[in-house]
Amino acid sequence: MIDIDEWTITGAVLKAQGAASNARFKTVMDSLVRHLHDFAREVQLTEEEWSSGIDFLTRVGEITDDKRQEFILLSDVLGLSTLVTAQRNRWPTGCTEATVFGPFFVPNAPKYDNGDDISNGATGEPCFVSGTVQGIGGELIANARMDVWQSDDKGSYDVQRPGLDHAQGRGHLTSQHDGRYHFKSIVAVPYPIPYDGPVGQMLEKLGRHPWRPAHLHFMIQAPGYETLITHVFRSGGTYLDSDAVFGVRSSLIADWKRHEPGTAPDGTRIEVPFYTLEYDFVLCSASKD
Repeated sequence: MIDIDEWTITGAVLKAQGAASNARFKTVMDSLVRHLHDFAREVQLTEEEWSSGIDFLTRVGEITDDKRQEFILLSDVLGLSTLVTAQRNRWPTGCTEATVFGPFFVPNAPKYDNGDDISNGATGEPCFVSGTVQGIGGELIANARMDVWQSDDKGSYDVQRPGLDHAQGRGHLTSQHDGRYHFKSIVAVPYPIPYDGPVGQMLEKLGRHPWRPAHLHFMIQAPGYETLITHVFRSGGTYLDSDAVFGVRSSLIADWKRHEPGTAPDGTRIEVPFYTLEYDFVLCSASKD
């Protein structure tokens, strides 16, 4: 492999990795090389631009830690996360649609019983969330694990608040024997994705805003069913038609109903206005292949 030029380099790289033992890995890497090289030729990428790109990716890695995933954020704002999700989740009509995972999921969230308050001190207007988990055939699903996470009324997740030593607005519970679930939390609000790092700087240069519409995150798992990663969005809110990470689906928009002070769904007396959200999730049966 000598005297390689801008047109022969692609074939040389593909030949060099031809002995890869994993066929799928080779397919992905061969395609990546072809598209990367075609991109560089199409835009006539300069050495200065190449260097800036390397610096950008380096800074994305440097700011990423166990509480902030800048690479997922980059994938989200470029639409790659939504594209991969859409390809992966070609489910039958009637199943709840999946959407992006986002960068703020934390494994091993606290366990709560149905009816508990998962806000755990996070500030915001009270909200009571309930509904069912069922299969595409209408069967009610008991003991489905439901991970839930959300921001507070300032648009911050617990992992974004320095010094906080416990989870807030985050937890998991299981559906009851009749497939129902219910918990207390706070009202979702719009918030900006983290824009103080390289991804935020990129959005600014592109003339794009960093805002997401109000939503709750859910991940629902049950034996015999596909894992559902999704949101429930607040109807009537801002940014539904310009979500910075392209995650909104019409079927995932629901009403947060406002109530005057009085008796809450759990029977307690609340002296401030509160909200209720009812949403039923439909899981897709697991693939047999």
